[in-house]
Amino acid sequence: MRITRPPGQSNSEPPIRALWFGPMSKVVALSGGIGSGKTTVREILDELGAVTVCADAIVHALQVPGTGILEEIVEAFGPQVIAASGELDRPALAAVVFGDSGARARLGTIMHPPVIAEMMRQAQAGVQAQAPLVVLDIPLYFEGQKAESGSAVARNYDASILVWVPRETQILRTVSRDSCTPDEAERRVAAQMPIDEKRGYATHIIDNSGSFEATRRQVKAVFEKLAEPS
Repeated sequence: MRITRPPGQSNSEPPIRALWFGPMSKVVALSGGIGSGKTTVREILDELGAVTVCADAIVHALQVPGTGILEEIVEAFGPQVIAASGELDRPALAAVVFGDSGARARLGTIMHPPVIAEMMRQAQAGVQAQAPLVVLDIPLYFEGQKAESGSAVARNYDASILVWVPRETQILRTVSRDSCTPDEAERRVAAQMPIDEKRGYATHIIDNSGSFEATRRQVKAVFEKLAEPS
């Protein structure tokens, strides 16, 4: 999920955090790569007191039958992406979009506007509740930053957090999590910006290749640093 600016806003205009959250809010982007373990890091941040907003959870909620969005997906990709239960067959849809950049773009056109609107609503609620930190979990955040000129990371958010693991670990975890073949996992990883390249765009990096406790210590240190009053 790429989030940069509201529709129609040019690069020279103020960044989204100033427009939607207010200049004093601490709003942070969290991202990584497939199989990197963003969910683990997000759950630790929740435990520490952050308000977290998950793009993937919003996507799932919007794609249930009866929302209208599911019908748009069927119209774009065909009935083969619908399971016998009438719900979205996510593996079938993934098989289409991970192998076709045009299909990914079509899916993005359908999903981005409503997902962004709901993410901003939830983030604003966190700011209004005076949470110590509001974290937006955005899977393709760094892909969006690469597409911008200059340091869009610094302009749009107070900071960004990259959840990093070696590429080989991404593949192994994707195979285990999604019960897919190593070749399919390779294709899914290859469809994203290389995780090592994302390091150059991140304000903070969490190495999630070790133990849970090692990851938790890193997350706690980053949370405490970001939650400090400005």
